[in-house]
Formats: sequence, C-alpha cells, structure tokens
Amino acid sequence: MRTLEFHYTPKHGSWLNQIELEFSVLSRQCLNRRIGNIEELRSEIATWEKERNQKRIKIDWRFQVDNAREKMGCLYPNVNLS
Repeated sequence: MRTLEFHYTPKHGSWLNQIELEFSVLSRQCLNRRIGNIEELRSEIATWEKERNQKRIKIDWRFQVDNAREKMGCLYPNVNLS
C-alpha cells in the first residue's frame, strides 16, 4: 500500500538544513582552532551559544521551492491532488 505523508517543516527551510547551517557557523566561529580539552570545548561552545542566542541570530533562508525544482526536479516534483 502506498501512502502520502506530510511532515511539518519550518516556513523557511527544513530543520535539517538549519542545523547544518548552525554547525557550519559553529565550526567557523568557535571551533576553528585547537581546543586542548573537553572542559574547554564545552565552555567555548556554551559561550558561543549564549552570545548567539542573546543576539537572536536567525537564518536567512533564500532557497525557495521553485529554485529546488529547477535544480533538483526529481526530488521536488509538483504534486496535484485534485
């Protein structure tokens, strides 16, 4: 039996893409140097996270569905349910 399932994702991009972006920023802004031990690593990440949350940094998602269909049409088909 074939089923069609709908899953909620945030308005501007999927949660997985947002997590990937956050890890990329974390890597560039916080983890781009040698960190000597796990306690220092935890402290650095906590400080980075606190500052980022205080600034209320948001992801500016620019990749729209039409762009996705143009670049990866087989993964983003048009679905007509009528």
